[in-house]
Amino acid sequence: MTSAKDSILAVAKQFTSFIDKCPSPFHVVAEVEKKLLGAGYTELKESEAWKINPLGKYFLTKNKSTIVAFAVGGKYVAGNGFSMLGAHTDSPCLKLKPVSIKTKHGYIQVGVQTYGGGTWHTWFDRDLTVAGRVLVKENKKVKHRLVHIKKPIMRVPNIAIHLQRDMNDKFSPNKETHLQPIIATTIQEELNNGGKSDKGPEKTGLEANHPPVLIKLLTDDRGVKADQLIDFDLYVADTQPAAVGGAYDEFIFSPRLDNLFNVYASVEALVDDTKLAEDTNCRMIMLFDNEEVGSSSAQGAASSLQEYVLRRLCAGTSPTSFEEAIPKSMMVSADQAHAIHPNYSSFHDDNHKPGLHQGIVVKTNCNQRYATTGITSAILKEVAKFTNVPLQEFVVRNDMACGSTIGPIQSTRLALPTIDVGGPQLSMHSIREVCCTSSVTHAVDLYKAFLQHYPEVFATFEL
Repeated sequence: MTSAKDSILAVAKQFTSFIDKCPSPFHVVAEVEKKLLGAGYTELKESEAWKINPLGKYFLTKNKSTIVAFAVGGKYVAGNGFSMLGAHTDSPCLKLKPVSIKTKHGYIQVGVQTYGGGTWHTWFDRDLTVAGRVLVKENKKVKHRLVHIKKPIMRVPNIAIHLQRDMNDKFSPNKETHLQPIIATTIQEELNNGGKSDKGPEKTGLEANHPPVLIKLLTDDRGVKADQLIDFDLYVADTQPAAVGGAYDEFIFSPRLDNLFNVYASVEALVDDTKLAEDTNCRMIMLFDNEEVGSSSAQGAASSLQEYVLRRLCAGTSPTSFEEAIPKSMMVSADQAHAIHPNYSSFHDDNHKPGLHQGIVVKTNCNQRYATTGITSAILKEVAKFTNVPLQEFVVRNDMACGSTIGPIQSTRLALPTIDVGGPQLSMHSIREVCCTSSVTHAVDLYKAFLQHYPEVFATFEL
């Protein structure tokens, strides 16, 4: 008989396996697609007409870095509500510049941009690689292809403390000059090219804009020629895999917990179609790109994508089906939360100190950095009664700035009742983050309960 601890550990290991397959938002969407197709979902195209049926299961992608999926309740009709989970596919990282080739003092470096609000000092002295997508011309067609160089090829080395004695007092790297990774030396480049530097006037396009050794790694990985590469979106990623750790195997040490934790839990919740035949709502997950940089993109939560999808699902006999559906709907904005840190406990309000293994965190901010209201909080508390998941409360201290999520953006755009929640974690926005194994199970169970029970819970509220 499987114990609760064994079950929690099994779910945690499934999650870490998912993380390792997802070094970029493009890989995240590809992995989610595989899961959905295996669960009987059908892909839709924005540019085509849709035929949506009760009990139908569908998904669509935008930019191959955002994915929306939904399962239609057996009793759904246009004008009924939507039970929605929202998360994001991106994480703070370094991203290659359009012209990344840099040669300095015998080193070949890769020029990068800082994407989002990363804890950049954690990127020093890590074994790094690149991942993302390349656009390849094959048979006169340009195709999206995933790429992930699965070995350490780059590093951002620290300066020796002997040369910067005050490093431990004020280590503050310049994001433009100190964060550029080293990929090779010019000596080895020449040795590997018969004594000649692999650059010259004949190089054009990507070959002229990026280190030749990087182009070779990409073409070898995809099995194409350099002149077939049209462009790419490449992210720098840590090569160390996610791991279950701690003396009692209770922690997850991993990159990108913010926010692949909630991506994973949302997908697992959606593919469980329990009670779908009796559901009057449409169950939906929306996994957006570009949250870490404000969500203002065609594939971000601030775009009209969600509204367009909902309007198409509301097409019916009544011209106000969409407007009728919104007040019956609710979104759980699922993004990670700040667990209390034993070494920095003064940064938390005394009455709001979320802990590991203590449940999913409900995040509230009266200045609307989170979208939680008394009503949406009460609804989730009623939903939680259908499962054994405890809930914790969090507000930021009054003397500290508060981060935000896609929750307020979506809530504002659509006048949509929303609650902000997340799993508790440490080291948020570091290259290696920390959460607990039990919260993965907590999130999956709570999100399943929400998708399956929201309509009946909502019906008990006189609003």
